Amino acid sequence: MSRHLFRFVNNLQIRWKLLVVVLPLVLVPLFVVGGVVGWIAYRQAQLGITQASMADLDHLAHFTVDLLDAHHRQFEVYQQDKKKTVHKELATLTNLAFGLVEAQYRQQQSGKLDMATAQDVARRTLKRVQVGETGYIYAMTTRGVLAVHIAREGETIFDERDEDGRFFIRAMCQAARIAAPGQVLTIIYPWRNPELDAKPRQKMVAYRYFPQWDWIIAAGGYLDETYEDPAAERQAFTALKERLKSKKVGETGYIYCMDRTGTLTVHPETEGQNVSSARDSDGTAFIQQMCEQREGWIRYPWKNPGETEPRPKIVRYLYFKPWDWIVAVGSYEDEFYRETNLIKERIIKSLGWISLGVGLAATLLVFLAAKILSDPIRHMIETIRAIKRGQTNRQMQVDSRDELGELATAFNRMTSVLQRNRELETSLAQQGKMASLGVLSSGVAHEINNPLGVILGYAAYLEKKLPEDDPNFHYIHEIKRESKRCKKIVQDLLSYARTPQPELAPTDLNRLLDQIVEFAANHTDLFGVKIVRVFDPDLPSVPADGDQIRQVAINLILNAGAAMAGKGELTVGTSREDDFAVLTFADTGSGIAEEELGRIFEPFYTTKERGTGLGLAITRQLIELHHGTIGITSRPGSGTTVTVRLPLTREEY
Repeated sequence: MSRHLFRFVNNLQIRWKLLVVVLPLVLVPLFVVGGVVGWIAYRQAQLGITQASMADLDHLAHFTVDLLDAHHRQFEVYQQDKKKTVHKELATLTNLAFGLVEAQYRQQQSGKLDMATAQDVARRTLKRVQVGETGYIYAMTTRGVLAVHIAREGETIFDERDEDGRFFIRAMCQAARIAAPGQVLTIIYPWRNPELDAKPRQKMVAYRYFPQWDWIIAAGGYLDETYEDPAAERQAFTALKERLKSKKVGETGYIYCMDRTGTLTVHPETEGQNVSSARDSDGTAFIQQMCEQREGWIRYPWKNPGETEPRPKIVRYLYFKPWDWIVAVGSYEDEFYRETNLIKERIIKSLGWISLGVGLAATLLVFLAAKILSDPIRHMIETIRAIKRGQTNRQMQVDSRDELGELATAFNRMTSVLQRNRELETSLAQQGKMASLGVLSSGVAHEINNPLGVILGYAAYLEKKLPEDDPNFHYIHEIKRESKRCKKIVQDLLSYARTPQPELAPTDLNRLLDQIVEFAANHTDLFGVKIVRVFDPDLPSVPADGDQIRQVAINLILNAGAAMAGKGELTVGTSREDDFAVLTFADTGSGIAEEELGRIFEPFYTTKERGTGLGLAITRQLIELHHGTIGITSRPGSGTTVTVRLPLTREEY
């Protein structure tokens, strides 16, 4: 099989052979490298997503702890700030009450009121003041006798204790006696009103001593009536729990909290239940482990209702000390890797499209490289075939300096040498023919011209004697015309065999061609033909023989007119290319077949019914005597263009 494969490859053209050989060398490493890179990218993506997912769990756990701590701190700071405000308000009320008592004392001192009346007025005024919902202003002596009180006035409370068992009245009396004048003192103690309270509440009292009447003037109220807002706090905490319960981790993961006993304090579904005895699919008491360790990572298999197989679950949990809670954030591993699988699919698709695109690009580039390498070779083959057909003037195009360029240059040099040798052989043969033709034509012209002169003379005589309606007049006219044609053939033969050297003189080609066009336009072959002049006004004078160039131009114009058969357009133009004056004669006639172009300048070769075949041969001979060149391009049905190039400077050879 390998032999047939090698034979098949060897029979291919170079372009396809390069594709078959080079393309696998490009595509196979591409696919291998792409596969390795894709696998590494997938593994890195899997590792990165796993780390990122665990980092997200850790971040969410800390974020939840921060939310709980912020809530805790928010209301604690609020309470402390409100406590200071309440203390200030109670102190202000105490000073206000002190001022009222002091005003009544001044009335007593001025003699307007006696002491009992003054105290009674002060007592009634103070009892009308209410602090919060159940707070009030009262006054007692340093012995603990209530001088002013809304309910227990006159009672001795010196030995009463608060809910913690402290003798708070004694403490107030002792502190009041030793306080500085004008100083407002404060005391906070737990107190329960048997008629209103089910449990003790914190009570704050601001007091100031009035020594003139031995009164301790106090303003007190329960703290929960002044600064606490349980409903607002409960509402805020409920909103916080809903926020935590609504937060999804992945697709099915969630955040939950529990206390140290395993009771769920925050959970999307089973809040309030105790799950300390819960076990995973392997029988491990993972909740107890979390409660014992308080903080860390745990991985356990868990199967939800409706699932056939347990799935590994990863949980990050932290301890929140102020509330003795464990905050946990969990998610399933397969949800971690779901994004990784999507990335894997994207990588495979991307590598597929990239490989396809690069493969197509590589195919195009290899095809282009093969074309660049094979086109010169194909051009060489075409040139060799053309030379084989006889077009020895064909040259290989040299576009590079590589081995192919060097080969083309050497081949061109070889064909140039062969062309020169062939031209030399042709020239020597032509010169021999011309020498023989010159000798022959001289004798033939002398021998033929004499009888032709006699025939033309008698024919002209008879033509004058016979009327035009005579039946023989037509024959005499044909004899005369054919005799003139024979004479012209002999004259052309002499001109071709003995063309004189041109007498060069500065010639204005534009003016010369303009005169020739005016003259030739009246020729019968050019009736119905439009002649267009396209002359270069800046064309300099050319060293040329005006008569010979005139003969060349007339011959080419008449040939063009004959090719157009009385209809079409002939463009006669001049231009300059480097050191040459260029004459162009472009017609819209029937054109010349490609196989005839190679012989168009040969003597006696003609495509006309009554032509001699010497017109273009003489034309090329005259142009070459001027050291110029003549070329013809033509396409059947599209017309013919003849280009004549004459040097602008005179060169001697």
